[in-house]
Amino acid sequence: MTPGHGSTVDGVLRRSARRTPARVALEHGERTWTYAELDDAVSRAASVLRDQGLAPGDRVAAYGHNSDAYLIAFLACARAGLVHVPVNQHLTGDDLAYLLRQSGSALVLADPALAGRLPDGVRTLPLRDAGGSLLDRLPGARPYDGDEPRGEDLVQLLYTSGTTALPKGAMMTHRALVHEYLSAITALDLSAGDRPAHALPLYHSAQMHVFLLPYLAVGATNIVLDAPDGDRLFDLIEAGRVDSLFAPPTVWIALAGRPDFADRDLSGLRKAYYGASVMPVPVLERLRARLPGLAFYNCFGQSEIGPLAMVLGPDEHQGRMDSCGRPVLFVDARVVDEDGRDVPDGTPGEIVYRSPQLCEGYWDKPEQTEAAFRDGWFRSGDLAVRDPHGYYTVVDRVKDVINSGGVLVASRQVEDALYTHEAVAEAAVIGLPDEKWIEAVTAVVVPRGEVTEAELLAHARKRLAPFKVPKRVLFTDALPRNASGKILKRELRERYGGRVP
Repeated sequence: MTPGHGSTVDGVLRRSARRTPARVALEHGERTWTYAELDDAVSRAASVLRDQGLAPGDRVAAYGHNSDAYLIAFLACARAGLVHVPVNQHLTGDDLAYLLRQSGSALVLADPALAGRLPDGVRTLPLRDAGGSLLDRLPGARPYDGDEPRGEDLVQLLYTSGTTALPKGAMMTHRALVHEYLSAITALDLSAGDRPAHALPLYHSAQMHVFLLPYLAVGATNIVLDAPDGDRLFDLIEAGRVDSLFAPPTVWIALAGRPDFADRDLSGLRKAYYGASVMPVPVLERLRARLPGLAFYNCFGQSEIGPLAMVLGPDEHQGRMDSCGRPVLFVDARVVDEDGRDVPDGTPGEIVYRSPQLCEGYWDKPEQTEAAFRDGWFRSGDLAVRDPHGYYTVVDRVKDVINSGGVLVASRQVEDALYTHEAVAEAAVIGLPDEKWIEAVTAVVVPRGEVTEAELLAHARKRLAPFKVPKRVLFTDALPRNASGKILKRELRERYGGRVP
């Protein structure tokens, strides 16, 4: 084995295993792994993968639900010098085929229950729950003894959510992710004594790279769940086994809406992290009122930066609950105009980043890479304002800002106004084509109980300037979302494009 500096993703686990070998690192279902056992499993899995004829730099897709096997496979790819390609387990058909084809994956590690969805001719290896699976092969495999990857080597193609176009594979290096882990540890106050549950999909960068890997770095005991099941989570919290939880706003809304939310003893929950999409301020206020001793952290970023870019800590929420916070340790940020010039504090502009956490560009997409990186800064696509104290507030995605009669309207402000009505369970505000207004401000609402369009419009008029009040309210049973919880406004615009006269 050639000597290395250890600034690698798998090195994070190796160091924790040497420091606290007997401590429990991971629990999933009935299986429990100490740090020493987990590190040994990763080493043997790396040998299994290389014995498949794979060479450093080859792409290996992972298509499975949350499990210990999923984590072991990712770390084994990292240790063997392979490039991991996490795939949304809900993808099927052309969407699934596109990711496998565009990444050039030489092997797909798949849960047996999902393998039937894969395109014909794709080479696969079961992750678990089948004869010859990756987990089954570990006892007979030798510990990995190949060359260590370098910090500048690619370790993952982290595909963007694809809310506006085909997903792009952000090329993440070992070094970028290790920097991001340290940023997460410092900004989110992660420690070995925490008892986190990981309930969101591990293919998504937030759960894997903001929480699970940083928690492995500090030596915590991690419980990986199949899904954010409220009954299971509440039981674990009441039993004192979980005191830290990350979830997107959609999950927090669902948990807060449970009939037993007011009755369960949730006092053992110490840290609540939210992110992946915008948290409506009224929802956050209700959560804080119900759990006044709970420390809330807003986590903001995007795939291309690993994904954590900014954090609003628990002692920073008062008076700025709509803020996404300030840049984390290894992130430098600015707010600029269309020409890349800094705008004054309080003026909306696009957030741009410079950071060792950033991706190297998009896999096999040179034009998109050139468009995203200008003058050494990454264009985020997020419209925000910065205050004199360095706090950023995201106004909207640049592509989601509504041009109504020549005046720009930020959809988030309208959504927050609607969320203050007790009959609004969820809301998304979009612009629809209109001959008079260019784009008509339109609210799509999932109601809670009985409510009319007239009632919601009257409610909005009391809280918004006239030009920001929706021209229409459309009701639906559910909002389209990607797996990370982001509302797919592109789909809403396509669905209702002809509805506003």
